[in-house]
Amino acid sequence: MSYDYRQIAQQILDSIGGPENIEQAAHCITRLRIALKDEGKIKHEQLKVVDLVKGQFSNGGVFQIVIGSGDVDRVYAQLIDLAGRNAATVADVKGSGENKLNPIQRLVKIFSDVFMPILPAIIVAGLLMGVNNLFGAKDMFIPGKSLLDAYPGLSGLWQLINMMANTSFVFLPALVGWSAAKRFGGSEVLGIVLGLLLVHPDLLNAWNYGKAAAGLDGQAIPYFDIFGLFKIERVGYQGQILPILAAAWVMSQVEIWLKVRVPNAIQLLVVPITTIVISGVLALAVIGPVARGLGVLITQGLVQVFEVVPVLGAAIFGALYAPLVITGMHHMFIAVDLQLITSHGGTFIWPIIALSNIAQGSAALAMFCIAKSATEKSMASTSAISAFSGITEPAMFGVNLRFKYPFYAALIGSACASVLITSKHVLASAIGVGGLPAFISIVPVHIPVFLLGTLVAVIVPFTVTWLFAKRASWKGDAVLEG
Repeated sequence: MSYDYRQIAQQILDSIGGPENIEQAAHCITRLRIALKDEGKIKHEQLKVVDLVKGQFSNGGVFQIVIGSGDVDRVYAQLIDLAGRNAATVADVKGSGENKLNPIQRLVKIFSDVFMPILPAIIVAGLLMGVNNLFGAKDMFIPGKSLLDAYPGLSGLWQLINMMANTSFVFLPALVGWSAAKRFGGSEVLGIVLGLLLVHPDLLNAWNYGKAAAGLDGQAIPYFDIFGLFKIERVGYQGQILPILAAAWVMSQVEIWLKVRVPNAIQLLVVPITTIVISGVLALAVIGPVARGLGVLITQGLVQVFEVVPVLGAAIFGALYAPLVITGMHHMFIAVDLQLITSHGGTFIWPIIALSNIAQGSAALAMFCIAKSATEKSMASTSAISAFSGITEPAMFGVNLRFKYPFYAALIGSACASVLITSKHVLASAIGVGGLPAFISIVPVHIPVFLLGTLVAVIVPFTVTWLFAKRASWKGDAVLEG
């Protein structure tokens, strides 16, 4: 189907308050990202009926219009031409939007900006770890045995996959250090060095820290003795997020401060070494221990809630995760998941997240079966496939939120499925693809219960959406026409 992209761009422009209301505009793979002077001028209903517009929402001070891959490039080119604006990058638009955020929104945005670039590495590691777990799981394929027990020749392949899977988690501080330094305006290479410093082999492995602190197996915490004046724990921070996040921010501030004051002729000699020495000492002596303690408190708090009132905690989180995606706050849970995996051997949050995504896909699938318009059917089917693959934005913004009741149905289904798996203490050993393939990352003994939860996350939203639609049609509401 061919479209008049210039006319579509003009209609979008008219719906968002005209050229004078645009500060900057950019686009990503599927969305227009526009920093507006006044979002109160947006005519949402008018924008909904524009061709190619699959959804709209505001996040992080940036108004986003879901167009779709390929078409968004053409619409954007016409939009900036009609508006008389120069092309901008997503980073430029984000910068304009940041000025409008409150402190909590800024914190959420920092988590988003830091974790999005490294998410592919985390997901790949999670999937490989899931495959690895299947090799070693007893009773999964053969009664009383694992695949490794039955076929010892697989041990070499298992060891290779295990090494690949663990790499991203063992050196996670280096990945976060790179991304955080980039986000905070520091040197990315120094961010990597600082991250590697926190997992140096000469430091006590973070996973053995608990044993050493308790004096088990004759272990004791080693120290750096600085001139006999004070001691610094020689402890690593493998798999931990908060220590390197805070340390990278300090490092970036130190580097920026030095660059302004050190003459250009000696910057290369003075700035990097001074930055690493100062931030490295602070990271090991102050930032690391404090951040580790804070991470433990957050993790223990969540675990306590889910242990005391597991059904209530699961129902609330299962129902609220999708609304958190709308606000962008869901990125914060990546850090919590990784902390849970490190300290407790698995996370109970990520399985709930995966079921929430599946529930959104199921509601969109129901709309595909219900809708009469060919356009609505096409949008609902592609959005459902995307959600079942772990990407829910097209389903939420393009279908479920537009009709409202599919979104509510998905929340109900997600809550029901979350209660089921939490009551059986289902854990994920890693973060993987948050959709139908999610079972690969679940601890093998819990996979059957998780698959039952997946079934609930598919059936309940589909059924409730169907019932809502029938009720709406009985009342004469035109919700099925598209």
